[in-house]
Amino acid sequence: MAGTVYGVGVGPGDPELITVRGARLIREADVVAYHSGTQGRSIARSIVADLIQPGVLEELLAYPVTVGDTQHPLGYYGAIAEFYDASAARLAAHLDAGRTVVVLAEGDPLFYSSYMYLHDRLSTRFASEIVPGVTSVSAATAAVATPLTRHEDVLTVLPGTLPVPELARRLADTDAAAIMKLGRTFAGVREALEQAGRLADAIYVERASTGRETSRPVAEVDPATVPYFSMIIVPGRDRRADSAQRAGESPASILATGAGELLVVGLGPGPDRWTTPEVSAALAGVDHVVGYAPYVERVPQRVGLRRHASGNTVEVDRARQALELALAGERVAVVSGGDAGVFGMAAAVFEAAENERYAEVAVTVLPGLTAAQAVAARAGAPLGGDFAVMSLSDRLKPWATIESRLRAVGTADLVVAVYNPASRSRTTQLKLAKEVLLESRDAGTPVVIGRDVGRPGEELIITNLGDLDPDVVDMKCLLIIGSSQTKVSNTGLVWTARSVPHTGAGEAGQNYRR
Repeated sequence: MAGTVYGVGVGPGDPELITVRGARLIREADVVAYHSGTQGRSIARSIVADLIQPGVLEELLAYPVTVGDTQHPLGYYGAIAEFYDASAARLAAHLDAGRTVVVLAEGDPLFYSSYMYLHDRLSTRFASEIVPGVTSVSAATAAVATPLTRHEDVLTVLPGTLPVPELARRLADTDAAAIMKLGRTFAGVREALEQAGRLADAIYVERASTGRETSRPVAEVDPATVPYFSMIIVPGRDRRADSAQRAGESPASILATGAGELLVVGLGPGPDRWTTPEVSAALAGVDHVVGYAPYVERVPQRVGLRRHASGNTVEVDRARQALELALAGERVAVVSGGDAGVFGMAAAVFEAAENERYAEVAVTVLPGLTAAQAVAARAGAPLGGDFAVMSLSDRLKPWATIESRLRAVGTADLVVAVYNPASRSRTTQLKLAKEVLLESRDAGTPVVIGRDVGRPGEELIITNLGDLDPDVVDMKCLLIIGSSQTKVSNTGLVWTARSVPHTGAGEAGQNYRR
């Protein structure tokens, strides 16, 4: 009968933090396995040294390489994958012989642990169990004796190996953080903390829970002295003092601080080069950026900037949040993709600002390049004549209204740029829209489908209304449906004549894909 493999967390360093069950399994094990660096010294084994019984079989799993430099033909990850395959094979031999195998994991077995990679390889073949352990995050938080999270605070655990801009962005977007994997990354981590405005609160902890434990502000740490087994704790903000102060103030006294400025800006539909210099300059001067998460992520993190990301269906709530920040005297930017005034956040801000509470907040809208413009430019000049812009989303208006407007557009012979043509939950609207337009429009009318224009994976499809397949359209697409004056050139470019003759019909479009 095959044996069982146990991944046992042995805690962050102090032997007294090993769980009772973990200690028992280590004492009873036939085989105890543990990882080490290239030097062969295992911290996990040193923690449990007094629990390993005489005569037990020990398997030292020493990494062949711990950094990216290797002669392996597949590079670092190729060498590591080969190492885990070999390690799993060694332990599988013991399990096939019916032995109980305990794999030691510093901290917790499934939290940035080497055991996980053995678990992936062994748990499908042998009985396996996980014994959780105290994590290094818990030990480091205890070392600084400061509450890490309160109420609805969000805690983010980050590897210090992330690129500095990405690390700074994530630090700015969370309430509390723990940063692991320091050592050589410390200087970059410190830079990210400074960019995110979190350096003053960050606490460095070294060798938590051991006799060599130390802690001090990150700003006071010499990067040259930082070992790999260290961590940075960024506690969430203690809002009790703010609450007590605000509770004693009247609304009038709060308003007396003076309202700030609220900018509503369009970032353009894709690459940074499509963001206007005016918008970039404005974003460089605000204290807060508020918006749908993918758009907020496009704003570079810098010192003093706070970012407030939210989901895609809370536009008015997001606008109120921005107005409240501005009301408190902050400089705030609400960001949209494309142009904020075209199916963007500008209307939501003005809707929320109708409340007299925000009467003192100055709202300024800065234009941006629209998705319709970007797709039209890629296709040629399909918006060269009169055109309409519509959204097929019926989340904020009934379908009957959309249908009547489509008929009006069709009767008026206007080119129409179609936003929000489909989504995961809206799969029938485009099919219905096609049927409505075919009532008044020739089946050969050219149609442009732009997907992810300006981004990686950009695709442009030129077809016609009769051949338009709604199933190939998703939420990443914008459509431009031509009029009787829209043509497709012999090079596959689409354009709409500026003039409208008294008689004559548009030419039927052909199918092109670029």
